[in-house]
Amino acid sequence: MKVKISKWDAAEFLESQEDIDAYIEVAFESGDPKQITKALGNAAKARGMIDVASKTGMTREHLYTSLSESGNPTLQTLTKVMDTLGYQLAVVPKSKIKRTTV
Repeated sequence: MKVKISKWDAAEFLESQEDIDAYIEVAFESGDPKQITKALGNAAKARGMIDVASKTGMTREHLYTSLSESGNPTLQTLTKVMDTLGYQLAVVPKSKIKRTTV
């Protein structure tokens, strides 16, 4: 018996703004730049990459490349995408971050 495996796309499961907010929050809590980049890419895909590209003034291809697992976006790209998605970067002292354990 052969098993067919298809590629899982997180963007397909980001159906509401609340889903996207939670997904982005977890990515940033990880502190892993690759997870953050991939999460922003998935959120942009869920919201419509053509629309996000138009609003950032960047090409769709540039965003797909920059926000892929192997991408390395500039701070300018990240801030433009985050702004378009309704987020902003903020600096918070680590001592003020509430850590929760699961």
